[in-house]
Order: sequence, then structure tokens, then C-alpha cells
Amino acid sequence: MDLFGLIPTFGGLIYTIGAFILALSIIVAIHEYGHYIVGRWSGIHAEVFSIGFGPVLFSRIDERGTQWQIAALPFGGYVKFLGDASAASDRADEETMSRLSAEDRRHTMHGAPLWARAATVAAGPVFNFVLSFLIFACVLMIRGVATDPITVDTVRAVPFEAQELLPGDQIIAIEGNPAPDSETLATVIDELPTAEALTYTVARDGREMDILAPHPMPPIVLAVQPDGAALAAGLEADDVITAIDGTEVVTFAELREIVGESDGSPLALDVWRGGETLAFEMTPKRVDLPLQDGGFETRWLIGVTGGMLFDPAAETPGIGEALSYGVEQTAFVIRSSLSGLYHMAAGAISTCNLRGPIGIAETSGAAASQGWLSFIWFIAVLSTAVGLLNLFPIPVLDGGHLVFHAFEAITGRPPSDRALRVLMGTGLALMATLMLFAVSNDLFCP
Repeated sequence: MDLFGLIPTFGGLIYTIGAFILALSIIVAIHEYGHYIVGRWSGIHAEVFSIGFGPVLFSRIDERGTQWQIAALPFGGYVKFLGDASAASDRADEETMSRLSAEDRRHTMHGAPLWARAATVAAGPVFNFVLSFLIFACVLMIRGVATDPITVDTVRAVPFEAQELLPGDQIIAIEGNPAPDSETLATVIDELPTAEALTYTVARDGREMDILAPHPMPPIVLAVQPDGAALAAGLEADDVITAIDGTEVVTFAELREIVGESDGSPLALDVWRGGETLAFEMTPKRVDLPLQDGGFETRWLIGVTGGMLFDPAAETPGIGEALSYGVEQTAFVIRSSLSGLYHMAAGAISTCNLRGPIGIAETSGAAASQGWLSFIWFIAVLSTAVGLLNLFPIPVLDGGHLVFHAFEAITGRPPSDRALRVLMGTGLALMATLMLFAVSNDLFCP
């Protein structure tokens, strides 16, 4: 992959880098704040809280003596606790520790009780997960859930003449199939015939009537996914794909089937946009999609999400429902990530699914271009991934430190300094290798 081909213009490059830095800074700030606040609650004093590395651009010292700062290189952050020899908290500064009283040593990472150290280390990833499920929950609160019975709120513009559906209509049935609620409607849609016009039974102004309207899942683009062929070709939300390679399509299922059977061959798309028909050409990408059961399904995709003909009237869900949804989404990202790593290691799916900073930056810019809800959703997904990665039992990561603490809990003593140096060096080498592999995927994978 051409590095500079990732971003078509200099302005786009700046936008993408800005979106990436913003997303990463939020995630890092939450992660490090988890370490900081739990450390403070546990009696461990933080000397420095930094967003970024390198030369300090801005700093202030609070009433507790902690220096809060923003550094020039915004690709990470750290909390340096009292008595640490480095920002990694992997070893103590013996000179500093020797000058401290027994009471002051209790306020260092290396002099605190084991439970306080373990809680402080674990708090970073935990706060990443909390950020994720709160974002997912808030997004559901903002979007709302469909009311029952299903009531049309707005109708999307489509290039089909048989369109008599109006806002305020209550959907009773489609083609004689009762649709009393959103869950039943999803089942009904799967069983509907492929036709440009269907018969809807609706309640309007207190009367029940039959009207004609397009299929409830027309080939409309609800959203363009980051890192997809459609985004690169210039498709936009609310576009309607009317034909592929000259074959007319009237449902999103037809679109999905034709793209899936393309085997990666270029496709010519006729797209209706605001009353005008445009021509696009794009090549589907082979994508490994995570499934709810933990497996993967490999399909050819152009990178668009389908939407319904109409937006149903929505209501704000309860706090409990929203939080439950947030937890479910966070758990799904964790399961999918672990399953993806397993399937890549087993050779079942492509290792190109592992992306590095360039790919993540490109995705962050694309997500931001889709709107703020898409961007914060991306932040939630990335925050879960960062939290999960940090829990891996690799020295230099939080998970590695937790393994050291577990060793100390079992044996009654921490690992020796020599063992720590060897393990930390091994961890750094492993992470560097993984980063190089991920960057090579960014540059060379399709």
C-alpha cells in the first residue's frame, strides 16, 4: 500500500492525524487517570501525570504536588509515581528511596502494599473498559430505541415511484405479514419478496389502509465504513445503489449477494444521489467479519451499511437498558479481538486484520468524517482494544506487571532485579516486533 496514497490531499492528512491524536489522547488520558486516581486512593503519590512524551509544552503543579503536563509527542502518556526510576514504574530509584522515611516509602509504588500496587496497575485497562461501555450506553441513549407499535418518523428519499409511506404512519403489516414490533419486523423483512413495490398495511389518521411503498430495506447507504472501497470511491450516506454491472437492484440483500459473489472483481455501480444518477467503480475487499458466537465469516464487501426506508419513531431507553447494552458491546469487542488473534495464529483468517498506527489513524479520520457519533463509537472500540492489549501478560505492559505481582503474592517476594531486566528487555523486543509487523500490514496489505 502506498503510504501517501492513504490520504489524497494534504488537508486530508492533517484531518486524519488530528482525529487520530484526539482519539488517542482521550483514550490515553482515561487510561493514565485510572492509574493516577486509584494510586491516589491507595496512598501512592504521583509526581507527574503526562499526556505525550518529550519536551513539555504546558504544565502545572496541583495542591498535592503532582505535575500535570502536556508534552510535544502526543502518542501516549504516563504517570510517574514517587520513587520510580522511570515512567514505566518497573524499578525503583534506589537513591530516592534511600532518602525516604518509612512513612514516605509507603507513598511510593515500590513501598506500598501489594494490593495497592496491583489495584493501581489494573486500573488503567479497567478505566478503558469503563469509558467504552459508557460511550456505547450514551450512544444508545442518543439514538434511542424504536417505539412499539412501529411508527414512521421520517422517510428516506429513494428513486422509486411507488412511495406512499408518510411520517406518522403506523406499520401494521407488510405483504400481509403482521409487524407489531421492531423484533417481528426484522423477521418479516427477511421473508419479503424481492420487488420494487410492496403492499403496506398502515394506520393513518385513525384509519387502516393499504398503500404501496418500496421494500423496507432498499439498497440505500446508511453509512460508509472506514477503510472500505466505497469510501475510497466517494460514496456518501443516503446514496441509493440502483444497479451493479447493469443489473438492477431494489433491495440491500440483492446488493450484498452480488458483491459477495464478485470474488473481488471490479464492480460498476449506478448510484442515485439527490435526483441525479452517478457512476462509480470499485473493487470489493476481502473482509473477515466477527460473529456473535466468537467465530469469523469471510466475505467480499464494498464497505457500506444498509438502512431502512424509514426511520422509526424512537424513545429514550432506561438507564439500565443502556448500561446493559454498553456492557454487551464492550464484551463483544473483547471477544472479537481475542477470537481474531486466535484465528490469525491458527491461520484461519488473514494476518492483515492486525493493523498498526497508520491503519488506525486512517480509520480514525474516516470515522470522524462520518460524524461525531461515528467518531466517538470508534473511540469506544479503540479504548476497549487498548485496555485489552494492556492486560496481555507481556513485560512492559500492565498485564506483565500484574503477573509480577501475582508471582510476589505466591512466593512472598518480587522477581529479582536481574530477572526483571531480562523480562522487560524481552517484552520491549516483543512489542517492537509486533509494532513493525503491524506497520508492515498498514503499508503492504490491501
